Amino acid sequence: MNSNPPSDQGSIVSSAKATPLKPSNASVEVLYERSFLLDLKQLPPVVRQQVQEFVFSDFFQTNHLQFLPDFRQMGNSGIFYRFTLADHLISIEVTGQIIKFLRVLPKPQV
Repeated sequence: MNSNPPSDQGSIVSSAKATPLKPSNASVEVLYERSFLLDLKQLPPVVRQQVQEFVFSDFFQTNHLQFLPDFRQMGNSGIFYRFTLADHLISIEVTGQIIKFLRVLPKPQV
């Protein structure tokens, strides 16, 4: 799969690939928010390549979201989650069978 992000013509860009993330036959639609794509462009080249490879390719091999590194629910919303990759936080919105990548930001130094 091409590791270049899809064009950011609208506020939300959909990938053409839908694939099961659960053992069932259900498939998910993966979307990329414009803010996510803009954040991605601002990353250092090495980190950007790692994140692109994961979100546009490797992510589709994930069977359960809970297995993502440091996967956690954000607040009490029930639809917003985050996980870490290459010392960056990636936030997603999970609504039914739709997973939307929202932001990718450097992990704060504590």
